[in-house]
Amino acid sequence: MNYRLRLRAGLLLSLFWLPVWAFAGQCSLLIVGDSLSSGFGLAPGQGWVDRLDARLKKDAPQWRVVNASVSGDTTQNGLQRLGPAISRQRPQGVLIELGGNDAMRGTPPEVIRKNLQTLVRQARENAAWVLLLEAPVLPNYGKDYAAAIAKLYREVARAEHVTRVPCFVCGVAVQPGMMQADGIHPNEKAQAGMLDAVWPYLKPKLRCP
Repeated sequence: MNYRLRLRAGLLLSLFWLPVWAFAGQCSLLIVGDSLSSGFGLAPGQGWVDRLDARLKKDAPQWRVVNASVSGDTTQNGLQRLGPAISRQRPQGVLIELGGNDAMRGTPPEVIRKNLQTLVRQARENAAWVLLLEAPVLPNYGKDYAAAIAKLYREVARAEHVTRVPCFVCGVAVQPGMMQADGIHPNEKAQAGMLDAVWPYLKPKLRCP
């Protein structure tokens, strides 16, 4: 490869790795979640996060979504990934959608609480506002466990002064024909409802400096 080609390749590579916030007048919303936000089992572009990005392009074009969600992630995985993601993206807002996989494994509520608090504080220490999405909890471990999980999201949000979004999956989960065959993940028809459950809590925060 000659010098001119190497220079062009280097420029293209540098543009590819530029974070979203590098473009003037743009703000970014970093989403750190699990399979509910990564689009598990859905065709590309059909998840609620993809629909959110499309809505922002229409209603708040200065905002862009950076989806850092990974299927199967727990709050512990989030702790490993959030710092590097914030360092690269410098987001104005962080949406945390984690805890469901912790609950499926029967993780003690206090462990989930501690991890969520750390995630929220990491984001806020980097001057980002936070939206905390309450995780859905399957009935495997009984009503007391489910109640304890729901309670800790309320308490973390109150203690850390961030906005909690009540279980954004629960509304669609009780409707016929809205779940995939596994009974855990919402299908394509449910994604619009999931976005509609988040939007009223997110919209007031979309102020781009």
